[in-house]
Amino acid sequence: MSVPKVHVIDFETEEIKQRPHFPPKPVGVSIRRAGERRSKYYAWGHPTGNNCTKEEAVRALRQVWEDSHTPILAHNAKFDYAVATEVLGLPELPWERIHDTQYLLFLYNPHAKTLSLKPAAEELLGLPPEAQDAVPVDGLLPDRGHAPEVCLVTDAAALPFPEASLDLVMLPHTLELSADPHQVLREVERVLVPEGRVVVSGLNPASLWGFRQGRARLTQHLGLGGTLYLPEVGEFIGPWRLRDWMRLLGLEVELEQYGCYRPAVRSDKWLARTAWMDRAGPRWWPIFGAVYFFVAVKRVRGMRLLGPAWRPRRAAAASPVSVARRQ
Repeated sequence: MSVPKVHVIDFETEEIKQRPHFPPKPVGVSIRRAGERRSKYYAWGHPTGNNCTKEEAVRALRQVWEDSHTPILAHNAKFDYAVATEVLGLPELPWERIHDTQYLLFLYNPHAKTLSLKPAAEELLGLPPEAQDAVPVDGLLPDRGHAPEVCLVTDAAALPFPEASLDLVMLPHTLELSADPHQVLREVERVLVPEGRVVVSGLNPASLWGFRQGRARLTQHLGLGGTLYLPEVGEFIGPWRLRDWMRLLGLEVELEQYGCYRPAVRSDKWLARTAWMDRAGPRWWPIFGAVYFFVAVKRVRGMRLLGPAWRPRRAAAASPVSVARRQ
């Protein structure tokens, strides 16, 4: 498999504090450009061991920012994005360019106590926290030698796999961006083995995000203007509809989780003021989170083989007996 075509960034900063002292001042940043195997670390704020100036690091980051066709990947991307834009003055980017590996950790274990990077590296890679800082970034990628590159681009509604051949299928916002979401689910059910799982994520129309998006669509339809908070493409699929579709296909919902209960705002000030909603939401209005995750299992009902219908043994018929009468 080839190296993913994304830019990867990871900031090192001073002590992280609450606002108004957040985001913290950066002292270094690791950048791995798309297609490269090795990361380069730019250090400018350490007492010793610096290898560049702050301006040189910002120029390197700006090249990543200006590559508008390539996504940017980070762990806890909101933190790195805040450092880059609020402290280093880089311009804001469309939200769809920023990708977060915490999302994958959540899918790997939704019940994990933490989604932090070092505990995850210890669990998945066997690296204790004290040893992780000494490991080169490119050393975390296994050596694949001269293995051929594999890349498959396909239509989700026509998967090129035989029946019952996959044990896990992930659909991150695939259904809401598909022209025929029913067919996509039918294809997933076809290629899954019995007891195989499908993971689906989507945006909830019954949420504050969905309300803001729907209101903007309505004002635009009426010619009153309005700015969409989310991308225009795609159609929200309510979790109740998705649950019904899965049940009809024999996909039993094993896990259903919601998140993002804060309103659809862009200001950090209001995000901080409404932080309590993310804490209260799972308890008081759990189904109104802006994002939902479903994990469903393909159930195949057992069959009972019937043997031949054995004929019941007939009772022996009474035979006539001649009786002689003595004269």
